[in-house]
Amino acid sequence: MPEQLDKPKILIQLDSDPHPSVFDRVVAIDSGVDQLFSYGNVSVDDIEGLVHGAIFTRGPKDLAHTAIFVGGSDVTTGEAILKKVRKTFLGPLSCSVMLDANGANTTAAAAVLRAGRHIQLDGVKALVLGGTGPVGQRAARLLAREGASVRLASRSQQRAAEAAKRINEAVGKEGGGDAVTGIEVSDETTLLDAAAEIELIIAAGAAGVVLLPESARKQMESLKVAIDLNAVPPLGIEGVDVMAKALEVDGVTMYGAVGVGGTKMKIHKAAIAKLFESNDQVFDAEAVYDLGKRL
Repeated sequence: MPEQLDKPKILIQLDSDPHPSVFDRVVAIDSGVDQLFSYGNVSVDDIEGLVHGAIFTRGPKDLAHTAIFVGGSDVTTGEAILKKVRKTFLGPLSCSVMLDANGANTTAAAAVLRAGRHIQLDGVKALVLGGTGPVGQRAARLLAREGASVRLASRSQQRAAEAAKRINEAVGKEGGGDAVTGIEVSDETTLLDAAAEIELIIAAGAAGVVLLPESARKQMESLKVAIDLNAVPPLGIEGVDVMAKALEVDGVTMYGAVGVGGTKMKIHKAAIAKLFESNDQVFDAEAVYDLGKRL
């Protein structure tokens, strides 16, 4: 009898937006996916039927050739979908799954990995601007895992403190600890106070908002690395080109969003390919980052 060929690699894209992300679809195809099933307007209530359709059509040995990608612009919904997907699996009837809603996991991982090329992360003093957003929280989480002391900035002290507490608990700092501290940054004065003795800044705020004015950056004598993750003008770090990649400006190593993008794309593609090595992997922020470190 002729040798049976491997089953085709099927990636099931679950996107909470009306139209599944074209970006994620292109990356999936470029990562070696044979068949891409894309679903938009997906809610948590839709998950059971979609997952059952994925896991009941192939035996456990063949489910390594089926994987799920959770995307969409709403990261909170993406997290809820990921949780529901995992709850719906039935023992060996499962497949690998990746969460990268709004690119939060791959972007945060790329930013921290890039920073680590220029500065020792263990013990570094870092400031994450726009820190209560999905990318900012993940970047802070990854930095804390590496031993950094992180100040998580927000315009709201309450939101910053609550996010810092969640992150500290997630990385094993019960009772809050001191790995991540939430702080309020509402003007240049509070920004400069927050940046005292800071060596690394990651700007992860909303598009079109200047988080680090050039006038303030030039007063930060201890700053060594600054990374801006906003590609929409005005940029998050004023005076740094979106294409900047390890560009030295006033003695500070700078990255723009596109400068970090190459690393993000490499991680994204590698994670998609990795999904098909077994049927029991879960790629959230930490797993995505650990994969990036191995590349």
